[in-house]
Parts: sequence; structure tokens; C-alpha cells
Amino acid sequence: MVVDNEENGFGVFKLMEIVPCASEYWEFVRTLRNELSDGFFCQEEILAGVHRGFMVKHYNNYRICLIDKEPAGFIGHVKLDIRVATHPDHQGKGIAKFMLQKFMKDFPAATAQVKKENEASFKLFESCGFKVSHYGLKKC
Repeated sequence: MVVDNEENGFGVFKLMEIVPCASEYWEFVRTLRNELSDGFFCQEEILAGVHRGFMVKHYNNYRICLIDKEPAGFIGHVKLDIRVATHPDHQGKGIAKFMLQKFMKDFPAATAQVKKENEASFKLFESCGFKVSHYGLKKC
């Protein structure tokens, strides 16, 4: 567990921590991923049964960011390709950067594929030292 503090804008600090993605957080990951699907390459809705099977295989590669013991975001990887999302109530507060910095200590070889129109993700990854290495093309 990694613990840090976040100032909430009123001079009061909240407990922010990274914890393993235990099964109690799997539905949070699915719901948040579906809610923010525009930021991901695959934008289809993820059904509960499919997600459960996915998490059984990959939960060890995922982490949850808790703020005052409540989930605020997730980060993980599949084949070292990073997936990250922050709940809309917590966006713009540095939570994704916190998650990414801590995550890279456990998975230093992880990389990111970012949709070209996802400016927030580009800024996040660049702020953590990532550089564009290649471009991909996809027939739509």
C-alpha cells in the first residue's frame, strides 16, 4: 500500500492510497470504464460476466486509488499496455498522475497507447516522462 496526502482546496488533507485491485473493487472498475469509454480504444459496454472473467486473469496487474477509503480511480495493464481512469468527481486533482507514478515503480516496462484526440491522457503521460515513440493507424 502506498499512502500520500492530497489537499482538497480548503487546506484539509485527505488520505490517498494505492491498493491492490481486490474483487470488492471489480465492479467499480467496470462501471468507471464503461462511464469513461470514450477515452479507451474499445468503446463497447463491458458486461458484468465478461468483466469478471477479465479480472480473474488480470487483477494482479491492477491497482485502485482510494481517497479516504473510497475508490477514486484505477490503473492497470494488460500485456504492459496501461489502462487508467479517474472518477469524474476527482478529475483534475492529480490523482491519475499519483497513480501512474506509483504504478510505474511496480511495472517499469509498461507503456501507453493513447488515442490522438485524448489530450488529457497525452498530458498525463508526458508529465510523467513518457515520450511519443510511434504512431498507429486503424481503418475505421
